[in-house]
Amino acid sequence: MPKTVQIRNLDDEVYAGLVRRAADYGVSVPELLRTEAARLVARPSIEAWLQRTRQRTSGLDRAEVLEALDEQRGPWPDARH
Repeated sequence: MPKTVQIRNLDDEVYAGLVRRAADYGVSVPELLRTEAARLVARPSIEAWLQRTRQRTSGLDRAEVLEALDEQRGPWPDARH
C-alpha cells in the first residue's frame, strides 16, 4: 500500500530548486521526489558498498596496475625542456 511522506521546514531555495528540476524533467515535484526516493533505496549504503568493494579481488597486483598505467601514459616528458 502506498505511503505518504511529508517534509516540513524546507528552505525556499531548496523548494525552488526542486520546482526547477521537476520542470526540467517535465514532472511534478512529488513525482521527482518519488523517483529520487526509489533511486536512493535502490543503491547500497556507503558502508555496504565499502564492505562489498573490499571483498573484491581484481586479479592484478599493484605492479601490474602501475605497469599498465605507464604503458597507457607513454614515456615521461623530459623535464629539462
